[in-house]
Amino acid sequence: MMVHDFRLFKGCRSVAAWVVSRFGIVAVLLVFALLPETALAAVEGEAQFVFNTFGFLVWGALVMWMAAGFTMLEAGSVRTKNASVICLKNIGLYSIAGLAYYLIGFNIMYVGVEPGGWFGSLELLYGTTADEVALLGGEETATAAVVESGYSAMSYWFFQMVFVATTASIVSGALAERVKLWSFFVFIAVLTSVIYPVVGAWTWGGGWLAELGFKDFAGSTVVHSTGGWAALAGAIMVGPRSGKFRADGSVKATPPSNVPIVTLGVFILWMGWFGFNGGSHLAFSGAFDAVAVSNIFSNINLAAAAGVLAALTLSRPVLGRVDLLAGLNGALAGLVAITAAPNIVQHHWAIVVGAIAGMVCLLSMKGLEMIKIDDVVGAVPVHLCAGIWGTLAVCIAAGGSLFAQIIGILAIGAFVFGSSMLLWFVIDRTLGLRVSKDVEAIGQDVGNLGIEAYPEFVIMPEET
Repeated sequence: MMVHDFRLFKGCRSVAAWVVSRFGIVAVLLVFALLPETALAAVEGEAQFVFNTFGFLVWGALVMWMAAGFTMLEAGSVRTKNASVICLKNIGLYSIAGLAYYLIGFNIMYVGVEPGGWFGSLELLYGTTADEVALLGGEETATAAVVESGYSAMSYWFFQMVFVATTASIVSGALAERVKLWSFFVFIAVLTSVIYPVVGAWTWGGGWLAELGFKDFAGSTVVHSTGGWAALAGAIMVGPRSGKFRADGSVKATPPSNVPIVTLGVFILWMGWFGFNGGSHLAFSGAFDAVAVSNIFSNINLAAAAGVLAALTLSRPVLGRVDLLAGLNGALAGLVAITAAPNIVQHHWAIVVGAIAGMVCLLSMKGLEMIKIDDVVGAVPVHLCAGIWGTLAVCIAAGGSLFAQIIGILAIGAFVFGSSMLLWFVIDRTLGLRVSKDVEAIGQDVGNLGIEAYPEFVIMPEET
């Protein structure tokens, strides 16, 4: 065992890397705590590479955990007869997003994007760099080139990939209970391989919106509004659930089947957001990074909490009751809105941004019902409407240009909504979008999968 440890130590270029490989981050923190103060002045070289890479992996894992949050939120929001399909849709869309982003999405978004350009490389596949391959092959001379990049190539790919899956998850909940499974999967494949990466190239990839000065720290518009525009187009194309809007103008109540699961889903998403925004700082190797990420965490929490209370307060005059679901969506709206600028130093602005987002979300939910658009989980109010507000709020709290922010919102909205409508239309004319009336009545679990999420329940088709 001692020989093995000695060889492992020799194979590492820094003490920090060796300790990480053997004992994990807890041991690293202990080692650094015991170092003299002068040694802690800065984390540089390979130690910085290790910390940044490890950060991307941990932040990415937290964001990946948001997929479980979306699953719980949606499975609890739909009627029990459709819960199994929701579970399948969410694990399916996560898998599709990962493969699509590996095959071409990442290259379109980040590889070879010209300053002020529209999209990057159309080459297929993305992988470990040549220097990293050489290092893994035993060429120690490649270490310097690898370390110079600042982080492992695939750690950054993984962190970016889970953002794509988040965008896809937004669409799932809005169209629940009536969209065909494979038609939905086809849309997700195009969304994650082309539509979202093009938006990313315009902004985070250094394209034309980035050159214009558009700011979106972690994706209020790039991720959330993109998913919201795609969801809105789908909801319009597929139409409302049968009987949701009655002939007399009233709205049929469709309460969640499992409120505790919905609440659990929101808490999981809230937790995952710390990785979503914290990791978007893109570094974690010095005092500046530690302070910045601490501020981001605090602002996330403040905005979400403010969103809850604002939505609950407004729910009584708007809905006639203190509404739990309004409070839950208010939390998510606050999280979405602060995502555009969670790095602000004036923390009171996070409360303002979150509170307004909670109110915007609640009013948008009511507005969608008035124009007879059926959004099962409130994805459009949470992700699109609160995302637009958060993107504009950058001008108030983070020094953004109002012109650049408005142009970014309009351009991304037009592109995503227009391309999504076209894609949904093509899918409808080829595969069909909506399940049959019989399947919708009995539920997709039995009608499409032949499996029930709650087999002890008796399936009773609803009258419409």
